Order: sequence, then structure tokens, then C-alpha cells
Amino acid sequence: MTRSKYSVRLKIILLVLFFSLHGFVKAQDSASKVNFTEGNLIAIVSKYHPVIKQADIEIQKAGMEILFARGAFDPYFKLNSDQKTFDGKQYYQYANPEIKIPTWYGVELKAGLESNAGPRLSSENTLGNTSYAGILLPLAKNLVIDKRRAVLQQAKIFKQQTYSQRAVIVNDLLKDALDAYWEWVKAVRVNKILSNAVKINQDRYQLVRKSFIIGERPAIDTTEALSQLQSFQFLESESAVKVKTKAVELSNFLWKDNNQFYELPDSVSVDDNWDKINFDTIVVPVLQDVISGALSSHPKLKVFRDKMASLEVNRKLKFQDLLPVINLRGNLLNNGFNVFNGIKTFGYYGDYNKFGIDIGIPLRLSEGRAGYKIAKLKIQETDFEISMQRQQIENKIKYYFNELVGFQQQIKVYENIFKNYSILFRGEEVRFRAGESSLFLLNSRENKVLEAAQKLAELKAKFYQSRVSLSWSAGELR
Repeated sequence: MTRSKYSVRLKIILLVLFFSLHGFVKAQDSASKVNFTEGNLIAIVSKYHPVIKQADIEIQKAGMEILFARGAFDPYFKLNSDQKTFDGKQYYQYANPEIKIPTWYGVELKAGLESNAGPRLSSENTLGNTSYAGILLPLAKNLVIDKRRAVLQQAKIFKQQTYSQRAVIVNDLLKDALDAYWEWVKAVRVNKILSNAVKINQDRYQLVRKSFIIGERPAIDTTEALSQLQSFQFLESESAVKVKTKAVELSNFLWKDNNQFYELPDSVSVDDNWDKINFDTIVVPVLQDVISGALSSHPKLKVFRDKMASLEVNRKLKFQDLLPVINLRGNLLNNGFNVFNGIKTFGYYGDYNKFGIDIGIPLRLSEGRAGYKIAKLKIQETDFEISMQRQQIENKIKYYFNELVGFQQQIKVYENIFKNYSILFRGEEVRFRAGESSLFLLNSRENKVLEAAQKLAELKAKFYQSRVSLSWSAGELR
């Protein structure tokens, strides 16, 4: 082969190498790979992660707490029966089945039967068979609310609070998972850039070596080309290790439906479409809209609002301790086992009744006053917590919003930087082809293109991470 023919061939190969350099920002063939997207990760974490399953269990437990609290309103049946026989003589025999029915409004209904016999029966008991229907009516303390109603109301609030706490857990967990995902994506992208650079420099080294053998290039150029190749091989090896470590970190969030840990396989890859879109076309949400939505529906704020509602129930309950106990007790009586027959028989119960009233109040109300004051202080304390949470949420939203806008602008600038470095590299390649430049300068231009490609991939990954962080700060990750 003549020297001129070989020069033409060298020029063609170098031109091909230049166009191959654009592979720094293009995905390699991934037909055998399975793309793993953000949506895939969110679906897996939301469905299989043990932390979320634990949060679901807490919701079920909260439902059982409501059922437990409703037990205080269940009708209650009891039977008191007693008898005494001594020396062949029956002293007394007593049987009293009774049913009590608590109601939501603090009123307690009861009805029962009595069957009494024996010569030594207590004088306050009536011989024979009798029946009664009664009512217990609070007129002051426990009229508006009592402990049973308070516990049930708080159990319902707690269940709602548990849903909000689950949303907080999901929001935080998905944020960590998506951060790990984009770190992995960035590592994969940089590794592809470096792998492509290694392939290009392997070809270049072989070309320069052949050129040296035929006497067209000095020996120092082979050393220069080999040094560039070895440098890129080291970087590629380093990035390959980083890909594996980031894959392990991402695998911490991957589980299967049988509660088994799932390790991300090598067959899973990244859909490079995320790197090819025009970032100028991505619409950044309006800051004030994000803040308004977060302040009204952020799960952390809902947790505190539910806590405030529970404390308000407790405040109402503690206020009852400042009121006197005034309970009215009334029983309608009748001979036999059907108390309501007396209405037809007697027309009224003026001679068949048992009424009473209970009145009591602590003279200093020390416990009541202290309990009520503590309940109000807890509400005030929680109100401060809500105010701080609102401010923290708003500040986080502003921080990540500014970061998101900043990365979008930086990407636009760095895309131009990358284009300019590519133009400079192409110009250096033309000069090198004409014999007016050295391999050292060509490699320097290539290094700049490579660094810009890596930096651009890093900025794009950070943009997506900031977008995730913005959604997280607004409590929108589900």
C-alpha cells in the first residue's frame, strides 16, 4: 500500500472515529436488556416493600381499636343468684337476671327480673316475682361527653391518623428509593459513555500503531494513544464497580410478593429516553400552586391535624371534671315478670317505682382544673408544631423548586458547552488529519468532550432527583 493511499485511509478512519464519539451520549444496543423505569420502581415498592406492609397492618390494628372502643356500648347481660340453706332450713333464695344498654348520649337503660324467696330475705327485697325497667340519666357531668364516647371518637381519629402516617411513610420511602434509582441510572449512563470511549480509543491506538509501523507516525504517538486508552480503561473499570454498588443500593428497595429480597439482575438496564428529551420542554410547576396544595393536603400536616382533633376531644372530656355529678336514676316496677303490663293494669306507676339522685363535686376541683389546663396546653403545643411544620414544608418546597429550576438552566448551558467542545474536537481532528496538530491536542479535545458528556449526564440525573425531591417535599409521592 502506498503512503498516499494509507494517508487517505487514515483520514477516513479518523473521520469515522469522530462521528463515533457522539456515542458518548447515545445508548448502545440493548435489545437483550429489560428497561427498568421510575414507574416500575414505584409499583414494586408500593406493593411489596415490608415497611409499607407494616403500615397497612397498623391501619388494620387501628380498625380493631375502633371495634374495641365500640365494646363499651355493647348491651351487657348479667345474672346475680344466691341462696342459703342451713340445718335443713332455707334462709333465702335470690335470682336477678338483668340487661344494661349504654347509649351514645350517656343515658343508660336497664331492665331485669327478680325472683326472691325465704323467711330470712333482706327487708329491702320484695318477696315473689317482680320486674323492673330503669334509666340512668346524667344531668351535668358526662351529659355532653363521657369517657366511652371520647375513646370511640379518638379511635376513629386515630384510624384516620394512621392513614396519614402511612402516606408519610410511603412518601419518605419512595423518595429514598427514587434517589437510589437515579444514582444507579447516572452510574449506568456514565459507564456507557466511558465504555464507548474505550472502544474508540482501542481503535485509535491500533490505527496509530499501524501508522507507526509503516513510518507515518512517531513512536511517541503510540505511547500517547496507549496512555489515553489505559486512562479510559481505568475510568471504565471504576465506573463499572460504581454501577454494581448503586445497583445493590437500589436493590434494598426491591422485594417480591413472598417477602423475599430481590437483587437487581444484570439483565436489567435503563431506558435511555430520559437522556434524549429536550429539557427545555419540561414544564416546571408553579411554585405557589405547589405550596398551596402541600399546606392543604400534606400527610405530615394531616397527622398533626388528626392529633389536634384527638386533643380537642380530650379537652372536652377533661372539662367534664369541672362539672358536678348529677345523675338521675329511675326504675318502673311491677309484680310478675312483665313490667309493662302495669301500664294497662294501673294506668300509671305512682305506687310502683324506685327513683333516686346522685350529687357530688370535689370542693376544690384541683384535679379537674389541672387536667383541663394540661389539655389546653397540649393543644397549644401542637398548634406550635403545626406552624413549624408548615414553615418547614414551605421552605423545603422553595429550596427544591429553586434547585429544579437551576438544574434546568444548567442543563441548557452545558448542552451548549458540550456542542462547543464537540466542534473544537472536530476542528482539531481536521487539523490533525492535515498534519497541523498532534495526537496530544486531539486527545485533550476528546477529554473535554468526554468530561462534558459525563457532566451533562450527571446534571440530568440531578434534575430528575430534584423533581422527585420537590414532589416529596409537597407530600405527593404515592
